[in-house]
Amino acid sequence: MTLDNLIWKLLERIEPDQYAIQRLVEAAQRNIRDAQLEGLSNETRFDTGYKAIMQLANAALQASGFRTLTSKPGHHQTLIQSLVKTVGIETDRMIVLDALRKQRNVTDYSGDLVEDAAVKECLEQAQDLIVLTIAWLKTHNSGS
Repeated sequence: MTLDNLIWKLLERIEPDQYAIQRLVEAAQRNIRDAQLEGLSNETRFDTGYKAIMQLANAALQASGFRTLTSKPGHHQTLIQSLVKTVGIETDRMIVLDALRKQRNVTDYSGDLVEDAAVKECLEQAQDLIVLTIAWLKTHNSGS
């Protein structure tokens, strides 16, 4: 399956806006820095790290000429799954990122506490993804 198969189901085509993409990457960088602040609660750190992952997935998707239809349910899941087709993460890694999405939903909607291990995993995933996404954007943009 390609991203084109998801047009009007979960995605729409857009003209990539390099300025908007750069702003998303910069926001992700700020969120990763904030997620590292140990004085914040685990829940805030996790949420901030997760937000960075979403911003990076969104930047990659937009650079590929797509955006999620936020009017449709599951746009966070679509953003995570699109990383396989955009920056080329392995399916196993996408499963880990999706588990973080599910954890974030539990935390947001039930008020559950976030364990230290989940914060650590989320932050590591965000840090790895920003390196991968920035490198991919440089290669992707140079080929355009």
